Amino acid sequence: MKEIPDKNLTGLSALDYFREINRTFPKTRAIQEHKAAGKKVFGWLCTYVPEEVILAAGILPVRITGYTQETELEDGNAYLYINNCSFSRSCLQMGLRKEYDFLDGVVGGSTCDGARRLFDVWRFYLNPEFFHVLTVPRKFHERAHELYYHQVEGFKKHLEEYTGKAITDESLLKSIEVMNQQRKLLKELYELRKLDEPLITGAETMEVLNGTFRMHKEECNSYLAELINELRKKNQGHKARARIMLIGSVLNNPEFLKGIEDLDTIIVTDELCTSTRYWSEPVVLEGAKNPLEAISRRYLNNFPCARMFPSNERFDRIIQLAREARADGIISETIRYCVPYAHDIPLLSERLKHEDIPLLTLDVEYGTSGSGQIRTRVQAFIEMVEARKK
Repeated sequence: MKEIPDKNLTGLSALDYFREINRTFPKTRAIQEHKAAGKKVFGWLCTYVPEEVILAAGILPVRITGYTQETELEDGNAYLYINNCSFSRSCLQMGLRKEYDFLDGVVGGSTCDGARRLFDVWRFYLNPEFFHVLTVPRKFHERAHELYYHQVEGFKKHLEEYTGKAITDESLLKSIEVMNQQRKLLKELYELRKLDEPLITGAETMEVLNGTFRMHKEECNSYLAELINELRKKNQGHKARARIMLIGSVLNNPEFLKGIEDLDTIIVTDELCTSTRYWSEPVVLEGAKNPLEAISRRYLNNFPCARMFPSNERFDRIIQLAREARADGIISETIRYCVPYAHDIPLLSERLKHEDIPLLTLDVEYGTSGSGQIRTRVQAFIEMVEARKK
């Protein structure tokens, strides 16, 4: 694939630049230049993996995702049972087909069976130079924090052994500053979605988020700031029949969101590990013994995944987001065989019913752009929430 030319020479808007990053992935300029300079690139696959520690080691972190469209997964199916979710099988197929051959290391969290089996097969058949899986507690109490802190500390030591260099507090503080700036900018971007006429669509936001996973953080922050400035200069936002919140399993296919928004609606906020749960909380240094403790507390206390207990912590945040964005209804997409989110639905449905927030649940395959049946169900749901407003 072709490299991305310098933006100043091409005249790309900030949004177009993120699109170009995604179009050329996995052969993006940032990755190619980093490798050409003799530096390391690591893939990470869970929002409980502390990027700050990877950055502090001088390594470029790139999020591992699968194909952004529904694809036949012959290779993935050959190495993982089909009752592993199609996300894990899609990621594995990309790995087996050498589309992640630029990775020097892989880091993940033991967050679900699908991810854990993916790591096992990846390590055995792809044999990366560096491989690490963090044990992630399912609770938030002090013993859980102590456990996770030791996991992050062990990860740091493993990186130091691999690179032969110490990861200093100074380098950790610098990486915290960069990542907190990215989180601040993404929060500003999401505020533009809460307006009466949002200045950016859900599908466009997903394109931006995908780009943030595939480039240098400082460069990403520069383009995020530019994008926000460009959007604020727009004379008119997006009008729609209904305002929708999207929640559920891992999702990074903008076409899925566009399929919903093509029905004269707008996705004004979301709760996904590739969106709000990725950036929602900053690292807070005050009160922490050291930067590593502050990092570990941020990641364990961040917007919870469906695997975390108690569930009410996540439900409360979903409802708060829906209220703040004035969502008329919520659409939940669950990848088939995604056990944490499938088991979550009955409890969440009951809670949202009590809060009088309409919910549509969709059972999908990873990468789907929305079949005719899904489109029909979404359209009926939008008509229902629109009627409620009259």
